[in-house]
Amino acid sequence: MSGSGGGVGGDGSPNNTEWRFNQTLRNVQGMLKGRSFPGKVLLTRRSEPLSPPDYSPRFESDHDEDERNESSQEGEGQTPGNSSDNAGAKKSSPPSTSRTNSLPDAQGLVSGARATDSARIAKFTTELSRPAVILDKLRELAWSGVPPYMRPNIWRLLLGYAPPNKDRREGVLTRKRLEYVECVSQYYDIPDSERSDEEITMLRQIAVDCPRTVPDVTFFQNAQIQKSLERILYTWAIRHPASGYVQGINDLVTPFLVVFLSEHLEGNMDTWSVDNLSAQDISNIEADCYWCLSKFLDGMQDHYTFAQPGIQRLVFRLKELVRRIDEPISKHIEEQGLEFLQFAFRWFNCLLIREIPFHLVTRLWDTYLAEGDYLPDFLVYISASFLLTWSDKLQKLDFQEMVMFLQHLPTRTWAHDELEMVLSRAYMWHTMFKSSPSHLAS
Repeated sequence: MSGSGGGVGGDGSPNNTEWRFNQTLRNVQGMLKGRSFPGKVLLTRRSEPLSPPDYSPRFESDHDEDERNESSQEGEGQTPGNSSDNAGAKKSSPPSTSRTNSLPDAQGLVSGARATDSARIAKFTTELSRPAVILDKLRELAWSGVPPYMRPNIWRLLLGYAPPNKDRREGVLTRKRLEYVECVSQYYDIPDSERSDEEITMLRQIAVDCPRTVPDVTFFQNAQIQKSLERILYTWAIRHPASGYVQGINDLVTPFLVVFLSEHLEGNMDTWSVDNLSAQDISNIEADCYWCLSKFLDGMQDHYTFAQPGIQRLVFRLKELVRRIDEPISKHIEEQGLEFLQFAFRWFNCLLIREIPFHLVTRLWDTYLAEGDYLPDFLVYISASFLLTWSDKLQKLDFQEMVMFLQHLPTRTWAHDELEMVLSRAYMWHTMFKSSPSHLAS
C-alpha cells in the first residue's frame, strides 16, 4: 500500500517502521472487528477489543445480528412522527453514495455503498422522526454518507441551523430566512454610492469570481444561479468583516446550493432549470445557503482572515504527517524543492472541491459536516490520504513534473469507491496518530 511504510529495512523486527505500521493496523482491526468506530479510538497493543468511546463517528456494522440488535434498541421508546423532515422520502430512491464499514487489512481497504442501505435509511428515518433529534447519533450515521434526498434536512441539523426540536424547527427557519432577506435589502440591494470603496472593490471581485465557480459544471453558468451566489457571498462578507470575502469561499457555497436546490428540482443536476422556481423558493434557498455557510465557517474563520494563518497551520501539519506516514515521498518532495504550500494551500482553501469531480463533493461534505468542530483536524488526514494516493507515481517525478501533476490530478474519472478509499485511509491514520502521536515516529 502506498505510503504505508517508512522505507526502513525489511527484517520484520519490531523496530522496523513498516512492521510497526502493519502491526498497528492489525491491532486496530482487532479492536474494531464487528463494531468499527472511526475517530477517537485509544490504541494499545492489547489484542482484546476495547470499549467504544462515548462519541465518535462510526461505520455501521456489516453483521446482520448487530443490525437487528441496534434497530431493536433504537425502536424502544421511539415516538412516531410525520415530520416534514421525511417528506423527501416520497422521491425515488437515491443512487448509492457511501461505503462499507470494513476496516482495511494490511494490504488495502475495501469500500462499498452504504448510504442507501435499507437498514441505514431506517436508522436515519428513526432519528429524524424523534421529537428532538439526537445530534450525536445523526453524526454517527452521516459520517458514512447521507441518502441524497435526506441531505437538506440533515445538513441543516448537523450545522445547527435547524434546531433539533421538531416543534421549533419551522418557526426558526422562517425567522432566519426573513432575517436573510433583511440583510440582502440592507447590504446588497443598495446603490454603489452608499458603499465604501472597499465594499465596491469586494463586490466587483465577487462578480468576477462567480462565473469562475465550478466552471466545468454547466448549471453554475446560469445567470440566475450566479446572481444568487453573488448575493450570498457579498452579504456574508459584509457581515463577517474580520475576513471579508476571500477567493475560495465562493467554492464553499456550491455544495449548499446543490443540496438545497435538490429539494425543489428533480433528476440529475445537468437537467435542472431554475426558471420554474418561485422568487420565494430562490430566497429560501439563498437564505439556507447563507446561514449554513456561516455556521460551517464559524469554526475555521482564521482560515480566511489576513494571511490565512489557519490554513498555513494545516499545511505545516500535513507536511509533518506525511513525513511520518511515508518517509520516502516526504524526502523526495523535500529533495526536489517542492513546498507543500504550493499545492496543499488550495486544497485547504477550497476543501478539495476543485480536486475531485463535483458529483462526489456532497458525499465528501457529509463527512465534513459529521466531523463538526473536529473538521480542521481531520482535514489534515484527508489531505494526507489524498496525496498519498499517488505516492509511487510522485516519487518518479521531478519538481516541474510534480507541480504539473498536482495541479491537474487524474481524478476526473473517480467514482465513489475512490473517495471512500481516501476517507477510509484518513480515518485509519487519524485513529492511529491522534491518540498515539509518536506511534510511528522514526
